[in-house]
Amino acid sequence: MRLLTASLVAIAALIGSAQAETIRVGVTAGPHAEIIDVVRKVAAERGLDIKVVEFTDYVVPNQALAQKDLEANSFQHEPYLKNQISKTNWKIVKVGNTIISPQGVYSTKYKTLADLPTGAKVAIANDPSNGARGLLILAQNGLIKLKDPSNTAASVADIAENPKKLRFVELDAAQLPRSLPDVDLVSINNNYAVQAGLNPVTDPIAHETPGGPWVNILAVREEDKDKPWVKQLIEAYHSAPVRQFIETRFKGTYLAAW
Repeated sequence: MRLLTASLVAIAALIGSAQAETIRVGVTAGPHAEIIDVVRKVAAERGLDIKVVEFTDYVVPNQALAQKDLEANSFQHEPYLKNQISKTNWKIVKVGNTIISPQGVYSTKYKTLADLPTGAKVAIANDPSNGARGLLILAQNGLIKLKDPSNTAASVADIAENPKKLRFVELDAAQLPRSLPDVDLVSINNNYAVQAGLNPVTDPIAHETPGGPWVNILAVREEDKDKPWVKQLIEAYHSAPVRQFIETRFKGTYLAAW
C-alpha cells in the first residue's frame, strides 16, 4: 500500500510538472501571431508547450494576463505597457525584446504630407501610446508641434501648434486600415497594416524616425518573471529559426530586436 501511495504521489508530481510546462501566450492578429507560431514550434522541441491565444485589440491581452487567463503576451511596446500599468494595479513586467518596425502614415488621396490640405482629417489610434506614436510622426515631419516632443503618451490635447488645422479622429487600432477611404491620412500600426494587405515599407507616404522606444516586448506577471519557463520562452523567441523567419517573411517590415 505504501509503495502504491508513493507511486501515485510520484505520478501526480510528474503530471503537475508537465502541466507547469504548458503556457498560454496572448498575441494580436497579424505578424505577432505568425511569429509566435514559429516560436511555439521551437519551444516544443525544447520541452515547452505554448498555447497561442489570439486577440483583435490592444486592451484585452494585458487584462487577460493580469487576470491569469494567460501566462505571457507578445503584442505591445514598452510605452504602451507602462501607460496601461499607470492606470491599473496590474503587476506586469517586460522580460524580453521581440521585434521593431518603423511605423508609417498612409493616404489614398495624397502622395506627400506637403499635399495635405488645411483641415485634413487624420485618423490615429485611440490608445494613448499608439495615438502618441501617430502624433510624433506628424511632429517629426513638421505638420504639428507638441508641447513635449519626447512624450510617448502625447494626446491631441498636447498639440501646441497645428498650422494646417488638422482634424483628428481617434479609432481602435484594428479599425484604422478600414478608415483609409474616409479620411485624408491614417497612422496604422504595422501588424494591422500587414493584416490589411498594406506594405509598411513602401506604402506609407512618410515614416517615423527609426529607433526610439518602440521595441515590442514579451511580458509576464511580475510574480512569474523568474520561473524557468520564462527563460525557455525568451530563448525560443530569440532563436535562429525565429530570426530567419522574421527576415524571410517580413523583408524589413519587421526586424528582430535582440
